[in-house]
Amino acid sequence: MLIGIDANEANVANRVGSNQFAYQILSQLYDQDKTNQYLIYLKDQPLSSLPAARHSWQYRILKPGFLWTQWRLPLSLYFDQPKPDVFLTLGHYAPRFSPIPTMICIMDLAFLKFPQTFRRSDLWQLKLWTAYSVKQAKHIFAISEATKKDLITAYSVPERNVSVTYPGVDRLKTAGQSLIAGKYLLYVGTLQPRKNLDALIKAFTSITPLRCDLVIAGKLGWKYKQRPTPNVKYLGYVSNDKLGALIKSSVGLILPSLYEGFGIPVVQAMALGTPVLVSRNSSLPEIVADCGLYIEPPFGHEEIKQGIIQLLSLPKAAKQSQLIAAKQKSMNFSWKKSAQKILEVINERTL
Repeated sequence: MLIGIDANEANVANRVGSNQFAYQILSQLYDQDKTNQYLIYLKDQPLSSLPAARHSWQYRILKPGFLWTQWRLPLSLYFDQPKPDVFLTLGHYAPRFSPIPTMICIMDLAFLKFPQTFRRSDLWQLKLWTAYSVKQAKHIFAISEATKKDLITAYSVPERNVSVTYPGVDRLKTAGQSLIAGKYLLYVGTLQPRKNLDALIKAFTSITPLRCDLVIAGKLGWKYKQRPTPNVKYLGYVSNDKLGALIKSSVGLILPSLYEGFGIPVVQAMALGTPVLVSRNSSLPEIVADCGLYIEPPFGHEEIKQGIIQLLSLPKAAKQSQLIAAKQKSMNFSWKKSAQKILEVINERTL
């Protein structure tokens, strides 16, 4: 079988979130599948970090990139040879028209839950393009039970057409010094409104006396401006080779988001034995269970403040018990398992 894949989400230098998911699934399929052949569709030449071309793994570069999923990709699927037997998009957007059965991967539906946190142009595209993609997809891979439930509710998708494929956890290196000296609480993720960072900073700076710094690691997203604040340090994007030591050396990782499809940094922290404090919403209780602490609704600065105080004053015995359980639970999340699930569904629904 020839499997076509839109891998543009993976073909970026600094991978976070959906980019990381796409890259890891692509790499696992390359390593695991010795039976099928693959044709990888990209707008630009593959980065050197992507799997190397071989007889069973070829790249098809389609120019121009403008309206790529709406026009350029569909034209190729209709007229170029060889033609895939099935097409997998490692992201929300399916080709607008296609003669080939298509499957898509949905990270979350935050744009429906919290539209005010998105730029108007992005919101319009997300709503319109995701709606048609979900409608025409033969099967959908959701990254959590919470996302699956949201899909079924929002788009009336039959449950049999949605499979949960949890992201895995990267086994990060912890050797070497942390980027930050001293005691600090850590946030890892893109800086954007639904991450609730303004409330986090307000909560953190209202604690007296402050017993640590707040370190914010992540690239700048939309509708967010960094504001110089005492005891708050911005690192920008941190690569995986430095992220492990940064997480491991922190007093805890906090994710006060209004909505998360999964939360990869949380599982990375759990695997490294670092306490986690997350919002009790969306997928986070599903991922953390009783292996961490929670920020309660309505997730404002007062609730975040109480969560931070609880984290910093957690008794040693309770903390140790949570960390043991968290490490064990993190082993449930495997990129290998995720890719195997996707391949299993492709074989079942195509052959």
